[in-house]
Amino acid sequence: MNPLSLTRRHFFSRASAGIGVPALAGLLRAAPKAHPALPGFPNRQPKAKAVIYLHQSGAPSQLDLFDPKPGLAERFGQELPDSIRRGQRLTGMTSKQKAFPVAPSRYSFARHGRGGTWISELLPRTASVADEICVIKSLYTEAINHDPAITFMQTGSQLAGRPSMGAWLSYGLGSESDNLPAFIVMISRGSGRPFDQPLYDRLWGSGFLPSKYQGVKFRSDGGDPVLYLSNPNGIDGKTRRSMLDDISELNKLNHAAYADPEIETRIAQYEMAYRMQASVPELTDLSKEPASTFDMYGPDSRKPGTYAANCILARRLVERGVRFVQLYHMGWDHHESVPRQLPPQCRDTDHPSAALVRDLKSRGLLDSTLVVWGGEFGRTVYCQGNLTRDTYGRDHHPRCFSSWLAGGGFRGGMSYGETDDFSYNIADKAVHVHDLHATMLHCLGIEHTKLTYRYQGRDFRLTDVHGEVVKELLA
Repeated sequence: MNPLSLTRRHFFSRASAGIGVPALAGLLRAAPKAHPALPGFPNRQPKAKAVIYLHQSGAPSQLDLFDPKPGLAERFGQELPDSIRRGQRLTGMTSKQKAFPVAPSRYSFARHGRGGTWISELLPRTASVADEICVIKSLYTEAINHDPAITFMQTGSQLAGRPSMGAWLSYGLGSESDNLPAFIVMISRGSGRPFDQPLYDRLWGSGFLPSKYQGVKFRSDGGDPVLYLSNPNGIDGKTRRSMLDDISELNKLNHAAYADPEIETRIAQYEMAYRMQASVPELTDLSKEPASTFDMYGPDSRKPGTYAANCILARRLVERGVRFVQLYHMGWDHHESVPRQLPPQCRDTDHPSAALVRDLKSRGLLDSTLVVWGGEFGRTVYCQGNLTRDTYGRDHHPRCFSSWLAGGGFRGGMSYGETDDFSYNIADKAVHVHDLHATMLHCLGIEHTKLTYRYQGRDFRLTDVHGEVVKELLA
């Protein structure tokens, strides 16, 4: 190094790193492999230890699934009253329409469970677990288009680059698994629409948190679930271990020179990858699951990469201590023909979603696992495009939408909140996305205002400066 470039700050950073390298090596040998929780977390008694988030990408129609409005049948084709729309913004897809005709749902609803929860005929299996789920009918968001809305739902901000919910939990609560990441993501493509909104890796990214907290995506193309999981031809386990040891020594030298915390992350991730070579094939091998499991989750559950198969993997992951499992199921963006596109999408998800709740309960895991089902916003009561008695489309609608949650401290057998007669505005008990996040964190033992990370001179958190715990939702 040029002596002229050796500043006082650089000298001390190098000196401290040099002293710390032996200590780092000792910690890697002696400490538990799983990264721990932040000191003081959880900071309240948790009900849930893990989350399985079943994100329905594209936005399911609340009007056709959970929010019945039978009075709309008499208003078929009538103009949506100005007193209901109140000049609220529209997307570019319908803002030029000359008319906004009311499109009633074609599907019947019935009450289910001890709480009389309204559920559509399209979701008979979900109806069978009505006593376990809490349907929130009064959610609302600030974004009106998919990318900012799904980003907001996953990160608490419409702007890309913030840590995802799974990354926040991995950061705050650490991992309970030695051999698997704390945060795992799986994606399936639905039957409802052949082409749908894209899903970007940043949705499960760590943002400005250290990269070890980002989600690890499992692939579903029939190859290795994680890229480069298998050793290349000619490399056996002993050689692989030797290579990783040499790479680790090089990384330690780099850390001694630069004291970059991402180098420590790299060392830990290489070690995790090595352990995953044994744990992931065992995890994803469903051959030892009894036939009753596949019967429970439905006919698609034997097909790798389907939503049903991913639901089985999600249960296996939380059994092994994974903190946050995110399933994205694409195909819910039904602008053109709800009657043609919605039923097959429901068939994809209804059976396995309900089976997951039943399966977790039968294994004693539902109380400690929070299951979340929902999209990024709702759908309009007025038709996008031409309305006929046989078909209708629905545009994006952020002002109200429905989701359900089960287990993990949420009260089952109930619905919460009400919308107006058009499912256009919230009439009672509004729940903002930040409120939902705050309540989820509460069930996981986290006071949402306390889980923060300082970045560029400011403390950030999942709920920004907003969010209230909705105590009426809690068991």
